[in-house]
Amino acid sequence: MAVDQMPKQIRDFLPFFKRRGVARIILMQIGVAITVGAVLYLANIFSLTSPILWAIVVVVGMLGIFAGLSQFNHALKPSRDLLAAIIHIAGEPTNTTPPNPNDAHYTHGFKEALQALYELSGSDSKAPAVAGDATSGVLAVAADDSVIKAALDATLCGFVALTHDRKVAYYNKAAPIHLTAENTPALAVLWTGSDTLDAWLDTCEQQAVHAEHIWTRVPDRLPEEDGRRLFDVIASYDKGAVNEVVLTFVDRTSVYEVGEQELDFIAFAAHELRGPITVIRGYLDVLEDELDSVLAEDQHELFRRLTVSANRLSGYINNILNTSRYDRRHLKVHLAEDNLSDIYDMIRDDMQLRASAQNRLLSVSFPADLPTIAADRASISEVMGNLIDNAIKYSNEGGAINVTAAVKGDFVEISVEDQGIGMPGNVVSNLFQKFYRSHRSRETVAGTGIGLYISKGIIESHGGSIGVRSEEGKGSTFTASIPIYSTVADKLKSGNNSNEGLIENGNGWIKNHSMYRG
Repeated sequence: MAVDQMPKQIRDFLPFFKRRGVARIILMQIGVAITVGAVLYLANIFSLTSPILWAIVVVVGMLGIFAGLSQFNHALKPSRDLLAAIIHIAGEPTNTTPPNPNDAHYTHGFKEALQALYELSGSDSKAPAVAGDATSGVLAVAADDSVIKAALDATLCGFVALTHDRKVAYYNKAAPIHLTAENTPALAVLWTGSDTLDAWLDTCEQQAVHAEHIWTRVPDRLPEEDGRRLFDVIASYDKGAVNEVVLTFVDRTSVYEVGEQELDFIAFAAHELRGPITVIRGYLDVLEDELDSVLAEDQHELFRRLTVSANRLSGYINNILNTSRYDRRHLKVHLAEDNLSDIYDMIRDDMQLRASAQNRLLSVSFPADLPTIAADRASISEVMGNLIDNAIKYSNEGGAINVTAAVKGDFVEISVEDQGIGMPGNVVSNLFQKFYRSHRSRETVAGTGIGLYISKGIIESHGGSIGVRSEEGKGSTFTASIPIYSTVADKLKSGNNSNEGLIENGNGWIKNHSMYRG
């Protein structure tokens, strides 16, 4: 009976070659040891029954095997590194890090061999190479560089080339660059959250040979500063090249500025609306209490629906105001030791009301032994409200929503799971962007498109992360992690309970089909 076999892969070669090489060394050294023993015997130095003879044979054999294997392993290293580079270029799955030609121990032409291999993998023809002078910080071009530089300076797009150690080797006039105190050029853009250039490059150095990434709405100044520009940034990574990273900055200020101005106006309007909506919510509570004895059940239901709508409107207002604050860098929040169950109690009634009003089954269960967290109570309750409200809106009629929490390392991770409509991968990957709403959701579900954006901002401002797993037609699970208080207590005490000591860029990200971790 025929048996299907897995196709051979490049990475299969090295173990096969090593096994054959080790076997040959062992057999050869055994032969040498036996030969030495035979010579000593035939020379009548030792008899066959002499323990010294056999001790010499064993020692010679073992030393020979050890020396042979050591030399074999040393001689194999260049081949192993070349094969690792080929495996990554071929796209085979592997846990090894591709060798970097710029590492100091690659000398005597091996650096050039690796670099040539990477360059050949990224080109379809033997085109003239663009070289760089990392020491002078000037990009050298094989052709007439004055013509090319003049052309690059005339374009509206900014171009920046970075060396392996992430120093600016070249930039044109449109690039967002400032000079440091040491009079060296550096990027002048503001990366927010964990999806930063440094975080992406850290991942590339460990996992990639060639890679690209795009960021949108990257500013070069804070909103209140004059001359602020907004860019879409395209990064190209080429391991081993003299200028490993090429950044393209597409100035989209005229497009994004409209949305920024609209948000500022909306934030102003939202601030003005906060007072009246608070009054409306208060009167609804008072009226229902006062008329409790005379209201019929359907009238009570009417009051509940009015309260749900008022609370949802209040949530929209809070999201808009917090988004406006977050866009001026991280939210400044003061963190205190708190209990997740106590935080949820602030919104429990409202969440249950929203779920019952839309015929959803909401289940919230937190372990009794859950450790305390470092949290700004109002902000975390807002995040929980946003995630639960999102699950309610995108669940099916009568659908179940489960809210749980568990310890994950130094964090408490909150999970909000629904069995609703789910999302395809292209929606998931954009979900936490400001104003993003998929075509389908715009048509069927009300919302502003900033609830998840500000939830991400709040969680990251706590030093945590937010993510989602989703499968179209099977539902979604949103997770938000918050630091356990005991793990950050010292930082908070030294910073007067400010969150600034917890905010770190470059924690890494995973963006893979229907999963996002920010």
